[in-house]
Amino acid sequence: MIGIYDCFGYGLGYDVSFEERYRLIKEAGFDCVMLWWSDQFGRGAGYQKDVQFARNAGLYIDNIHTPLHEQNYLSLDNLDGESVFQNYLQCVNDCFKYSIPTMVIHLPDDEHPIDHLGVERLGTIITEAEKNDIKIAFENLSNIQNLALVLGSFQSKNVGFCYDSCHHKNYAPNEDLLKLYGDRLMALHLQDNGGKHNQHQLPFDGNIDWLTVMRKISLTGYKGATTLEPMNWDYENLSIQQFLDLAYERACQIDDMRAT
Repeated sequence: MIGIYDCFGYGLGYDVSFEERYRLIKEAGFDCVMLWWSDQFGRGAGYQKDVQFARNAGLYIDNIHTPLHEQNYLSLDNLDGESVFQNYLQCVNDCFKYSIPTMVIHLPDDEHPIDHLGVERLGTIITEAEKNDIKIAFENLSNIQNLALVLGSFQSKNVGFCYDSCHHKNYAPNEDLLKLYGDRLMALHLQDNGGKHNQHQLPFDGNIDWLTVMRKISLTGYKGATTLEPMNWDYENLSIQQFLDLAYERACQIDDMRAT
């Protein structure tokens, strides 16, 4: 399967409705989508309705991306920490309610080490995920030590790794993350490293060696979707359909590399 993140730009408040967006994604050739799961980034209330919009368009929902910005509060013994904990629990329940198999979580940055309380909270979240057979994929960012702690602490089949190619390049270029955690790979966020924000470009427009990355992914035995996480920041001259057509073309190119 070939997939894309649904919040790839085109208006802060998403000038193109999500119902229309999913139709265009499907028209470009994509098989599945990853959904942003909160009212942040101009998404607004009612984002849960997008599940049915996506399915009506004929798209499979590969995973949801849980809320971010507050992940560094995970270990705090206060209302902020409790809020993060409850938000993740709600995401587990939402995945079960809407039959979505996987949720992606940003762990705290390494300057905010996960302590006993944080591990305890994650344990409760993971137990709830196990009850409902929901997978939790922890994504690499500037959190390599926390990622190692969590993946080392929880060996559950419901706990795994979300590999982000650009975050790897930006935050841990000397760590072979796919070798370390490839046997637990559950989701992909594929984006190139470059442009005005040094991230979220389409493949082949930045400086990532895609042949090497995709061959390493292939060696992990991962059988899931090849999914892009681009933004239109460097593609404002393209219409939304032109952007999606180009994204699909690039996604197919790197997907073919998994078979070589």
